[in-house]
Amino acid sequence: MRWVLGVLLATASPIACETCTCGYVLADDAHKSSPVLFTDRLETNFASLSDFNRNSAWTRQQFNVSAESGRGKYGKSFEVENVFSYAGPNVFEHQDAKRDAKKSPRAMGLRVGSIPTAMGAIGAAEIDSARTDMFWGSYRVLMRLTRASGTCAAFFWYRNDSQEIDMEFLSREFNIAAKVFPINLVVHSPESMRDGYDASKSGTLRRVELSFDPTSAFHEYRFDYLPGRVLFFADGQFLAEMSGKKMPNSGGHVILQHWSNGNTLWSGGPPSSDAVIWVRSVKAYFNSSDAQRDKKWNDKCSSEEMRAKTCQVANETSEENRSSDGSAGDDDHANDDGPTTQEDSPGSLKMMPTMARLALWIVACILLSSL
Repeated sequence: MRWVLGVLLATASPIACETCTCGYVLADDAHKSSPVLFTDRLETNFASLSDFNRNSAWTRQQFNVSAESGRGKYGKSFEVENVFSYAGPNVFEHQDAKRDAKKSPRAMGLRVGSIPTAMGAIGAAEIDSARTDMFWGSYRVLMRLTRASGTCAAFFWYRNDSQEIDMEFLSREFNIAAKVFPINLVVHSPESMRDGYDASKSGTLRRVELSFDPTSAFHEYRFDYLPGRVLFFADGQFLAEMSGKKMPNSGGHVILQHWSNGNTLWSGGPPSSDAVIWVRSVKAYFNSSDAQRDKKWNDKCSSEEMRAKTCQVANETSEENRSSDGSAGDDDHANDDGPTTQEDSPGSLKMMPTMARLALWIVACILLSSL
């Protein structure tokens, strides 16, 4: 059976069937025992987004975190205006944006301030996905990091403080001359929350050296959140895997964040001048924790003809697309009619609907190929 899967996927085009109405297949590789079917998609090209008020898929955040709550020297002040588009009306308020415009054309900026406010907080930036039912999935971001020392940039999935998957970049750890560029891979669990949010004590923190300079160009960072395991990648190259009972088992949402609070053990800072990270796109292929979406998928994809309408997901964004400025136009898709898989429940039960749908997809593709 594994050999048959390999043949099917090897002969499939990047878009396996005509449309993606009934899901997205992540192909088998060295770290998965079989292909995985995801039922929903969220793709946003921030390079083409100039007005956040017209985008319903993402919400810029405004809130404060005290120094005590954030375990830092300073508080954090997340402000809507610190999330901005290069093509947006407020881009020229940011000196860092003007300085980096040639390197980062057409992208979303997340800014961290350099001067504490009167309340002793550092300006920060956060934008969240509107959907909060994002479950098993493959989550990717295309971004370029800052060289300004003293910030934490993060791409993560979040349910609550005890269920969180992070890819975090501490700019104070970057050494351009020595070509040292670590990434911190974190899974928060009830155990890490008990240990004061120190995932190193619970064994769910990995520090991995990147093979490239993340501040000089756009690169893709990805994590695959699967039942009982989380896999991390950079530009399609495997970085690390965590597995076991400490892995999340619920639906949540995706967050992009850039902040500093002076904590010498983490973000450091604040930076000596305002710092900006640039985000070109986010792509997510996932199952939903919403039972109503699951029912809608079953109703829509009950026939053999519909079951064949799935697409194969690439393991990474092509180098050409990573270097492109994304000026071809908007590519913001939320598959609102798309499938869902299951409610929040223990891991092994959740995979069953997904694999059943994959089996149906394989049968349908075999039938179509014989016509």
